Amino acid sequence: MNLVRAELERLGARRFVQLMLVLLVLAFGVTAATTLAGSHRPTAQELFDAQRQAAAARLDLERTHQLCLDRQRGVVQADYVPDDCSEVDPALMERAPVTSDFLSGVFVFAEEAESLLYFLIAFLALFGFLVGASYIGADLNSGGVVNLLLWRPRRMTVLGTKLGTLLGGTALVSVLASAAYLGTFWLIAQVAGRPGGLDGEFWGSLGAIWGRGLLLVLLLTTVGFAVATLGRHTSAALGALAGYLVVWELGARLVMEILDVVKPERLVLSSYAGALLNGRVGFWDYRSCTFSGGDSCGGEVWALTWQPSLLLLLGLTGALTAVAFVAFRRRDLM
Repeated sequence: MNLVRAELERLGARRFVQLMLVLLVLAFGVTAATTLAGSHRPTAQELFDAQRQAAAARLDLERTHQLCLDRQRGVVQADYVPDDCSEVDPALMERAPVTSDFLSGVFVFAEEAESLLYFLIAFLALFGFLVGASYIGADLNSGGVVNLLLWRPRRMTVLGTKLGTLLGGTALVSVLASAAYLGTFWLIAQVAGRPGGLDGEFWGSLGAIWGRGLLLVLLLTTVGFAVATLGRHTSAALGALAGYLVVWELGARLVMEILDVVKPERLVLSSYAGALLNGRVGFWDYRSCTFSGGDSCGGEVWALTWQPSLLLLLGLTGALTAVAFVAFRRRDLM
């Protein structure tokens, strides 16, 4: 317990961690201030006009769908409706037009919360990776780990405590930041906007994204810690990240496109990270596209879902962490 408390104090006292927390607050503050400045509470006339336009849009969709069905039955002739009537079926759409779609300059929490949450998770993921890398990298480079081992001469215990403290601290910061961040925008919607439809389905979907996002943040935090442990320096993690993004995500992806590799998205980790965060990511395979009669295409859409993506990312992170622990146990730290 003394070791855990000591590591918590060391983590909180690091200037880089404090700087990242300040940047986190500043980024959130700028986003909130921009949103507040660009929004206003709609007047009664604005609401009335928006409700009328939403009702007209829904009615137009129903008419288009009925016209499509009538054409399929040979009742009428129409050239401007799709061949597949399900494309214009209001009952099959993700959502029908609503009042908020026709309000200009009004922040609607229910409509914007998901994109705001993605921004939050992206920033927390960067925060976790950088803090994780600097936390162990600086100690290894400066000799702080050696001094700690003189007090507690058990390498695996010390490294495991560092990693556990790091993940616990990152999770705590993520939870508090999420509550403050989303709470702030909810208040903005109450004061200078509209809350929107905040039903159980909305909160369930938002909670699922947040939960998967937190897993992604903790995985990237662990990766930063493990790579910095292997490289014995914070810059090793930064270099590895930059090298992977430039060489593989950009360079290799371009080569795979030139070589016409089938489903190249399966070979890059960003696809699996996106699937974990979103729950499901679809990709269009143009190689299966066949043209007939001019401009119709039978291309296939394939998808990655979050369950296999999580298993893959967990496996890779676990393997990298295991290698880092083995290397830390065997090598000379002096």
